[in-house]
Amino acid sequence: MKFNDKYGYVPGEDIAGKLQNFTGNLDVIACPEVFRQCFSFMDLTTLHGNDTEASVRKLVDKVTTLVRERPGYPLPASICVYPNFASVVREHRCSEELHVTTVAGCFPSSQSFTDVKVVECEMAVQNGADEVDIVLSLGDFLSGNEEKAFGEICAIRKAVDLAGIQEGRKIILKVILETGLLVSPELIAEASLLAMEAGADFIKTSTGKVDVNATPAAAYVMCQCIGLFAGKTGRKVGFKAAGGISDAMDALGYYSIVSGLLGSEWLDKKLFRFGVSRLGNSLMSAIEQANVNFF
Repeated sequence: MKFNDKYGYVPGEDIAGKLQNFTGNLDVIACPEVFRQCFSFMDLTTLHGNDTEASVRKLVDKVTTLVRERPGYPLPASICVYPNFASVVREHRCSEELHVTTVAGCFPSSQSFTDVKVVECEMAVQNGADEVDIVLSLGDFLSGNEEKAFGEICAIRKAVDLAGIQEGRKIILKVILETGLLVSPELIAEASLLAMEAGADFIKTSTGKVDVNATPAAAYVMCQCIGLFAGKTGRKVGFKAAGGISDAMDALGYYSIVSGLLGSEWLDKKLFRFGVSRLGNSLMSAIEQANVNFF
């Protein structure tokens, strides 16, 4: 049985029309308080080939400066880096509330052996990660081998849980669906439900490394599926929008989709994230009603 059938996902909705209900009049909710909420949902991200310990430390220090110089701001949810930089974030962050997120599992393509992916995820936790973002094995999923894609997430889930126990902390696992490479709402839904049943704490739109990344339509389907999954299992899975989100009003659109489909309970960093490298300045500008170039 397909996961869509198991959880009762019904295709064929007028997604564009439904989205208009959520995003057609964002000015109504655009205010500093909501923009501050969005700021607290950010996984501040640097995933460049030329990242260094110094450049990662600089980003971490920016957050420390923010806390010291702008005490009215919430902390971002986390700083997201490659696994080899997890210890840099962990050693220099200003608060344990600022989580260490790493991508792992042969990000961004996920094209390698499952054993290699598992070991990298374990090493990410050992190196300091509180949260691990992996990519669904699209090669298996799109070729119809859902069982293998499912089993791989389960294996990584088990590995990071055991590594987390050894390190004395609970690890959050996010599964990136790479929705820009899934050509229909039905495929996005199937991937969403597969990842959640395999143990994902969050499902995430994109790596930011393909031509089409986060879109409101993909977010709509993913949030629908989160609601279906919660209704059937009682387990609340988070949603993370990532890839190309650089404008405060774009963030507000995703905020409205999450709020409209899942309710206010999901408007918390425990269940809602943005993966961003540029959004911070736009949100700060919206909060302060002035051009801010902080990050």
